[in-house]
Amino acid sequence: MKKFITTFLLLIFLSLVAVAWFSYSKTGKKLLSLYAHERPAGFIPDKTSLKKLQMKAAEARQFAQKNNFNSSICFLADMSLPSNQNRFFVYDLKKDTIQNAGLVTHGRCNQNWLEGRKYGNEPGCGCTSLGRYKIGNPYKGRFGLAFKLYGLDKTNDKAFERSVVLHSHECVPETEVKDDICQSDGCPTVSPGFLQQLKPIITRSEKPVILWVFQ
Repeated sequence: MKKFITTFLLLIFLSLVAVAWFSYSKTGKKLLSLYAHERPAGFIPDKTSLKKLQMKAAEARQFAQKNNFNSSICFLADMSLPSNQNRFFVYDLKKDTIQNAGLVTHGRCNQNWLEGRKYGNEPGCGCTSLGRYKIGNPYKGRFGLAFKLYGLDKTNDKAFERSVVLHSHECVPETEVKDDICQSDGCPTVSPGFLQQLKPIITRSEKPVILWVFQ
């Protein structure tokens, strides 16, 4: 019995040593970093938000198929979620799963700091416009890489006129944080790193990608 216990404890010790070695080895660190990159913190929202996301994705799929948009993938931004949580989702419409997620700003409506949520579509309002957007061509704007946005609904059809675009800003963190993040003048603004992840999805797509901003 003593021999069995000794052998068992030795196996546990050797297993812990192996795990520690793997964690600190170059190969282990590489694999762990890749896994962490693929599954960022806050990747999956709670059940209520996920159900709403799935319903919106189903509508986006139908719209894309009828209007010659990319029906394999879309971007969904749920503005009802807190700004310090991931609420910009890259959604795989074929697998019906979230592929990636990141932080995104909402408009401050020309206030120093907007409490709660307010939406608008008039030029100069500084608010987020709800609705579906066609993501257009990339260009170099005031904050670097940006993508033109064309509003497809009555609630956001002045987006191009308002210069509402998809771009990044260093004030947006790369991961979820404790407090609310910065606010924009109406543009859905993401972190620099997240925009670089969105870039190939947009530029390599043969058909336009839909961005749907909702609450």
